[in-house]
Amino acid sequence: MALSIFRRAPQFWERRGPTSLLLWPLAYLHGCIIRIRKLLLDLDITHPKPAPVPIIIVGNIRVGGTGKTPIVIALAERLNQLGWKPAIISRGYGSSIQKHPLQVKRSSDPSIVGDEPVLIAKRTHNQFPIWVFPSRKESIKALLKENRDVNVIISDDGLQHRGLVRWPAREGGRDIEFVVRDNRGEGNRFLLPAGPLREPATRERDATLNTNTNKQSKTGIEDEYFQGRRAFNLVSQLGTPYQLKNSTNTQSFEQIADRYLPKNIAIVAGLGNPKRFFDDLVKLGITGKQFPMPDHVDYTPEFFTGINADCILITEKDAVKCANIHDDRIWVVPLSLQLPDALVEWMQSILQRPDPRRYTL
Repeated sequence: MALSIFRRAPQFWERRGPTSLLLWPLAYLHGCIIRIRKLLLDLDITHPKPAPVPIIIVGNIRVGGTGKTPIVIALAERLNQLGWKPAIISRGYGSSIQKHPLQVKRSSDPSIVGDEPVLIAKRTHNQFPIWVFPSRKESIKALLKENRDVNVIISDDGLQHRGLVRWPAREGGRDIEFVVRDNRGEGNRFLLPAGPLREPATRERDATLNTNTNKQSKTGIEDEYFQGRRAFNLVSQLGTPYQLKNSTNTQSFEQIADRYLPKNIAIVAGLGNPKRFFDDLVKLGITGKQFPMPDHVDYTPEFFTGINADCILITEKDAVKCANIHDDRIWVVPLSLQLPDALVEWMQSILQRPDPRRYTL
C-alpha cells in the first residue's frame, strides 16, 4: 500500500520537520499494529509450521528499493557454487497474479510476474527455479512440488510476510534474515507514513547488509556492526554497457565518455534510489541529463522518443520492461555484486546446522 502511494520517497522522510510530526500519530498507530501482530505471532496461537527447507530472507525495513535483487542473485549463484540447490520466491511487485503461484522464466511477461523476478531469471539464465505469488507460503509449496531437489530457498523481500515462519531459535535455527540498508539509512526513523520505515529500525535480524558505496556509512557506523548486530559491507560494480536491441553490441564507459558530450547523454533509472545509479556513473566519468523515475515504472516508446539525447543509459531492471522498444540509442548498464567471504562462511555455518525438527518430534 505504501509503495503505491509513495512511488517516490518524499523529502520529509529524510529529516524530522512539521510534515513528519503532523503525521506522527498515524505512525504511532502503525507501530501499535506491528506490536499487536508480533504479540500474536509470539503467542503461537495458530501453530504455523515452518517450511521443510531453510529460507534466507533478503528484505528491507525502509520502503522502496535498497538493492535487494542483486543480492538475491549473488546469494543464489554463490550457494550453487557451494553445492546447494537454491530456489527463489518473490511477491512479484506489480504482477497481476491472483489465483495461484507461477514459475518465472526469462521470457515471462514482467507485467504478469513482476519486473524483478524476470530480471533474476535473465541474469541467472533460468538456472534456478523462481516462483511468484503474494502468499510466499503457497509459492514454497508449489515450488517444492515441482522441484524436489531444492534444499534452500531465497525470498526476495518478505521480512514483513508473517506466513514465512522462522525456526524455533534464531541463532540455533537454520533460516536467515538479512536486512538490506543503503546510504539513505533510516531517514527520520519514523514509521510510515511519517517516515520511510515499515518496521522499527530496532527489529530483530540476523545480519545487516550495507549496500553503501563507501566503506563507512554517512552516519559513521562501522561496517562490522550495525546497532550491535552482525553486519557486512557489500561492494557493487557496474559492468560494460550493452545495446538494448542487440546485447552482443557493447561499448565501454571510456568509449561513451569520448564519443558523446554530457549534454548528449541521458541517464534513466526507475529504482527506489536512482541517485545511487547516477553517482556510480559519475565515478566512472559519465555525466548527463538525469531522469529519476518511480520504482517499477512502465516505459513506452514515446517516453524515450521524447528524450533529446544521442545515448541513453538505463538499468537492467528498466531494460526488462523495454523488450518491445527498439531504439538504437538505449544502452543497458549491468550491475554485479561481490559477497564477502566472511558473509558466505557465516551463512554456511547457519545452513549446515542440524534440522531442529529432529529434536522436537
